[in-house]
Amino acid sequence: MHGPGLPPQHGHQPTSGGVVTLRVLFALLPLLSCGFFAFGSLLRLALVTRKTHDWLLTVAGFVLSVSWLVLIGMDPTEDASNWQGNLGAGGSIVSGLAICVYFLVADIKHYENASRTAHWYPAQAGPAPYAAPQHRPPVQGYGYPPAQPQVPAQPPMPPQHHTPPPRIGQVRAELDELSELLRKQPPRDQDPNR
Repeated sequence: MHGPGLPPQHGHQPTSGGVVTLRVLFALLPLLSCGFFAFGSLLRLALVTRKTHDWLLTVAGFVLSVSWLVLIGMDPTEDASNWQGNLGAGGSIVSGLAICVYFLVADIKHYENASRTAHWYPAQAGPAPYAAPQHRPPVQGYGYPPAQPQVPAQPPMPPQHHTPPPRIGQVRAELDELSELLRKQPPRDQDPNR
């Protein structure tokens, strides 16, 4: 008759080992390739999040990687020690670090949001497995009319603070007099055999 109820609400759900492994590999990709394959991390992020700005960042990361390679290739010196080579290598390393940090932040945020909005019960493809309750007319049992919900005639009044009635004041005064008389009375010796 009753459903299973609401599922227990848990805090942060631990991520699976596969997700963490992929996160580590794609975070290391820009660092280990000195920034030249940093767009690979952005591509992974765009495929996971499916957001337009992540796809635009992937294209921009690819163009940036190619432009750094072109700058290094334009260096006329044999060991690429001219300004073009230095700018290309430095730019590649800096953009690789920036992409690594962005990838980690965006990937972690994406999976945290996904775990918060995850549904506990899978969506049903077809109709409900049970019939919806149908409206039935109220049944009169044992000759009594059906029970009607009781509606209060007037809204409840807020509690009012009353001063104590005069009788309470009189009782207090008498108790005070009695306690005063008992204090003034000398103590009696009690018989230990009693």
